[in-house]
Amino acid sequence: MNVAIISTCALPTPPRAYGGTELVAAELAHGLTELGHDVVVYATGDSAPHGRLRWIEPRPVWPPNEAAEARHARFAFDDLAAHTSDVVHVQDSAALPFHRDVGAPCVLTLHHRRDDRILQSCMRFPEVAFVAISRRQAELHRELPVARVIHHGVDPSRYPFGPGDGGYVAFLGRFAPEKAPHLAMDAALRAEVPLRLGGDAHAVARRYFEQEVAPRLSRHARELQWLGELAHDPKVELLRGARALLMPLEWEEPFGLVMIEAMLVGTPVLAFPRGSAPEVVDEGVTGCLVRDVAEMAQRIRAVDAIDRGRCRRRAAERFSYLRMARDHVALYEELIARSPRGRRSRPSLAGAPNARTL
Repeated sequence: MNVAIISTCALPTPPRAYGGTELVAAELAHGLTELGHDVVVYATGDSAPHGRLRWIEPRPVWPPNEAAEARHARFAFDDLAAHTSDVVHVQDSAALPFHRDVGAPCVLTLHHRRDDRILQSCMRFPEVAFVAISRRQAELHRELPVARVIHHGVDPSRYPFGPGDGGYVAFLGRFAPEKAPHLAMDAALRAEVPLRLGGDAHAVARRYFEQEVAPRLSRHARELQWLGELAHDPKVELLRGARALLMPLEWEEPFGLVMIEAMLVGTPVLAFPRGSAPEVVDEGVTGCLVRDVAEMAQRIRAVDAIDRGRCRRRAAERFSYLRMARDHVALYEELIARSPRGRRSRPSLAGAPNARTL
């Protein structure tokens, strides 16, 4: 089938470092092309997805900008109106107002926490097939007709097995109150195990960083090592050497890609039971759910009892990009079969130039 994926224009697809939505869009395109489908990806001009790339923004527009995302989506749907598309899969709700210009079924993946403004916007388009990325996220969006819950997946070959012999535990993610790196610090200090942290604070979280993170880093410079934001390879090396990944979640995290990235290298996850964590973590196999900092510290001391090889195998079974792609294909086929227009007869994008600007 011909699938159009409209990623964002905030970051490249896939991203260089931070960027969960763009990574998932890239992994989905990878899986679909490997399964033999024809894929076009609308992203920034410096992107490198599997399939054909189409773009209007040559470089990322950061921080995310609603006007830029609307312009990006408008270009994509104008482009698709002249070509075959069996299904259009968008990654940002800013694209929804334009989808009716193309007769193909439209899918939107919900990448975000519950946001009433976005929710109200989505509810204007009941014909769209909404995909939740966890059961918990779907529960928090009961007003939407969620068509499927499809967990994320990535390419296991990009996450080689690691022995976890670095003598430290890890935190990886945004430095923000909801991610609570300060609690990861407290747990590691209580367990008397060094902690290495990858990530940084966005502008909206600078006050939190200055009040909660920076003082701990200053007081415990020997035990706490801040590595800054990490690109893929150093991120994987951090996870491969870690005894465990700490996820002291203080919010209903919709998914949490870093959890499956850790599991794939064999590193178990110690997480608070919030958001998707109870769905993602297999107790005693890929990690443990803990109630608080004290229990997290206790589990850090005992985490080496988890079999890292078994952890990796389970993660590869549950969270591969091919599993994710097959789940989406099943949804696409159902939507196409129900579509009154069925498969379209206009020319495919196969012979179109790789990049196009207006």
